[in-house]
Amino acid sequence: MSDLPRKAVTRTARLAALPLGIAGRATLGLGKRIGGRSAEVVTAELQQATADQLFKVLGELKGGAMKFGQALSVFEAALPEEVAGPYRAALTKLQDAAPPMPAATVHAVLSQRLGADWRKRFVAFEERPSAAASIGQVHRAVWHDGRRVAVKVQYPGAGDALLSDLGQLSRVAWLLGPLIPGLDVKPLIAELRARVAEELDYALEAEAQRRHAEEFADDPDIRVPGVVAQADQVLITEWMDGVPLAEVIARGSREERDRAGQLLARFLFAGPARTGLLHADPHPGNFRLLKDDGPAEGWRLGVMDFGTVDRLPGGLPAPIGDSLRMALAGDAAGVLEMLREEGFVKPSIELDPDAVLDYLLPIIEPATVETFHFTRSWMRAQAARIADPRSPAYDLGKQLNLPPSYLLIHRVTLSTIGVLCQLGAQAPFRAEMLEWLPGFAEEVAPAE
Repeated sequence: MSDLPRKAVTRTARLAALPLGIAGRATLGLGKRIGGRSAEVVTAELQQATADQLFKVLGELKGGAMKFGQALSVFEAALPEEVAGPYRAALTKLQDAAPPMPAATVHAVLSQRLGADWRKRFVAFEERPSAAASIGQVHRAVWHDGRRVAVKVQYPGAGDALLSDLGQLSRVAWLLGPLIPGLDVKPLIAELRARVAEELDYALEAEAQRRHAEEFADDPDIRVPGVVAQADQVLITEWMDGVPLAEVIARGSREERDRAGQLLARFLFAGPARTGLLHADPHPGNFRLLKDDGPAEGWRLGVMDFGTVDRLPGGLPAPIGDSLRMALAGDAAGVLEMLREEGFVKPSIELDPDAVLDYLLPIIEPATVETFHFTRSWMRAQAARIADPRSPAYDLGKQLNLPPSYLLIHRVTLSTIGVLCQLGAQAPFRAEMLEWLPGFAEEVAPAE
């Protein structure tokens, strides 16, 4: 691949081929079943082939296609287990890798943005990228003062590719929706489109990362690499070693997964409270478990990629904590009133307060106990309950509204829960909410 594919006709053709390929396999599968093969075997083959095609195309195109794949990957834990297997490996591939940009293209970008003598800024620069993501790739290097650094280089034409991909994906969203029960794919794609401009602006990313690095500079649990230098389409930050969270999910010990999960939850709540910013891209590729030779309690969580953030000057909105506290206290009327005030229930909609509380209580179960065990089966149960047309939760959920100011918070929270379930993490998550979530700690009901 000589460069990120930018011609709309080429990229559109690849994405448009997805539904044709899926339909063709479905027809082939029907033929196999008529020929006597079991439905279970044929279905498993179709799922594997569909996953391979879908994520191969998304990964090769990079841009918005891969960005969507990364966003979708954190919801993998919601898939029924018999479906999840074929998709899991393909989804994971999107989180840390994509075909690299040629060295000549990287050199051209660095020369244009850092100057023709850009190599003099480095003691060493590795030509082969250490990671490739949706809009750029990262190279290891040694800065002129001896610091090990990560050099993030944006793909030429990434902006056009992002918008083109997401526009095309919105037209085939109906195909992708069934991958994750209970997830409406179209709003997810629309929200990703709205964040494209920010993520392409490395100056904004550098500002957000600096704020986090300064706030967590002496923190014993969270580490954010400092910003070394920034230019248009180039961002240079301190290098950070560690075990990728995807590896912890796949092969980590119980104490590693529990510790990673606890710190991930802590960062979700403490980050906005301490910086006024919400890290809005919580897929496993953006986190590392920084280990030492001491006990698990000494391990830290490394956080990267601040291209997408939600600006929350007062931290997470207090109504989240208030409504959570009232729900745990059984105040159904208070919860419904709060939801109306915040725009989750439109004025014309009439709802039974007790039905609303019954809808919420299973979802907020992690806040009811001192220690909660996030599992794939728990997340699948929540997704199935909301997606099943026979369930009362299905009808009630269709009547709820998601205000624009909560869109990103909602996605980040769901994504983080998805990663916690992938980890199978068991830890005192309620304590993190009590410490960092505004409004929750005021006269909150005791844990079970």
